[in-house]
Amino acid sequence: MPNFTSLPLLQKFDSLSLHDLYQIAQKLAGICKAGQVIALWGNLGVGKTTFARSLIKTLVPDAGEIPSPTFALVQTYCSTLFDVWHFDLYRLQHPEEVLELSIEEAWHNSLVLIEWPERLGHLLPDDRLDVRIDFAKLPNHRQVQICGSRAWADQLLTLGTKPW
Repeated sequence: MPNFTSLPLLQKFDSLSLHDLYQIAQKLAGICKAGQVIALWGNLGVGKTTFARSLIKTLVPDAGEIPSPTFALVQTYCSTLFDVWHFDLYRLQHPEEVLELSIEEAWHNSLVLIEWPERLGHLLPDDRLDVRIDFAKLPNHRQVQICGSRAWADQLLTLGTKPW
């Protein structure tokens, strides 16, 4: 199973409120494209789904309720630009099980958000953005590390050095 992360660190935040976490997701949504993968790393209950919901709501404002895909394993949303596939792989036992969820199709045509990306093992794409969320010392605060491939690094530059 892969560990977080072998990709270069692009940005780090030491103490973010949950509101700050929402804002990062919203800013990130502004540069996302079809065919991209965002892997959301972190412990249970740290805010991976919250981050994904904020990003999805920004891209698909009329999405209505955005449920956690923990039991369905995947939820899809149609934006005016591209589809968004939100995977929660917590319950997968073997990486190949994800192929039954049409993830390969999503990788080519949609923005793909993956919670519990370590469950993908060798199937986790190298060209991706990793967002690692951890609990911070202050209550209701998070530490966030954003790592990514060269393509993502170039895109994040368009947001400026301190976009958040």
